[in-house]
Amino acid sequence: MDLGIAGRRAIVCAASKGLGKACALALAAEGVEVTITARGRDLLEATAEEIRKATGATVTTAVGDIATEEGRAAALAACPEPDILINNAGGPPPGDFREWEREHWIRAVEANMLAPIFLIKATVDGMIARRFGRIVNVTSGAVKAPISNLGLSNGARAGLTGFVAGLSRQTVRHNVTINNLLPGPFETDRLRTTMEGMAKAAGRSVDEEMDARRATNPAGRFGDPAEFGAMCAFLCSAQAGFMTGQNVLLDGGSYPGTL
Repeated sequence: MDLGIAGRRAIVCAASKGLGKACALALAAEGVEVTITARGRDLLEATAEEIRKATGATVTTAVGDIATEEGRAAALAACPEPDILINNAGGPPPGDFREWEREHWIRAVEANMLAPIFLIKATVDGMIARRFGRIVNVTSGAVKAPISNLGLSNGARAGLTGFVAGLSRQTVRHNVTINNLLPGPFETDRLRTTMEGMAKAAGRSVDEEMDARRATNPAGRFGDPAEFGAMCAFLCSAQAGFMTGQNVLLDGGSYPGTL
């Protein structure tokens, strides 16, 4: 399928590795000019060069923490008029809510709720004026099935989801859609880091913990980031203009509900 987005411009946040990188790579393969952001310059530049070599696409970098005003300004300076915005940021750490102080909550809300909202605010009117826009927020499967030790993530991402539910119904008449992608367990550095903590608590090796986690998934495996990137690219396609305000869960069937 030709997704009809060749020549469009995209900002992909937190894209030096993991799911953000997968989204950037999938968009670049469709001929999109991508601006990728991350906090670390060296890995970001290496990822940009990897995407250029793999796709031939134009790739621009913007170094900075997307959870800060400075980081967002750098991204927007590099790509002032994006047609596509992929909001993404690393999730807050796990723990017991009794141990979290106000500053822990503020950091979580700034990264996983306010940063996407401010980037949407900065870009959506331009998309409306140009009669094309695709915004995808990378959230978490925890939005549908909260994870007990990820309370910071559960709360902040649910807040973003509620905001998007209202705004997306206002922008779609202008061919500007806003949807959320909810990843379950994907084969990323973040997943392995999480498994390291669980393995230590259980007295098992990391590989044993990873194998046990794979076995609990109906698919019998973790997701491939390329699968996530492909879904992201479709949500950004010309064909996806009638789909907005949706929470698309990619979790190998882990969520047990009907709806």
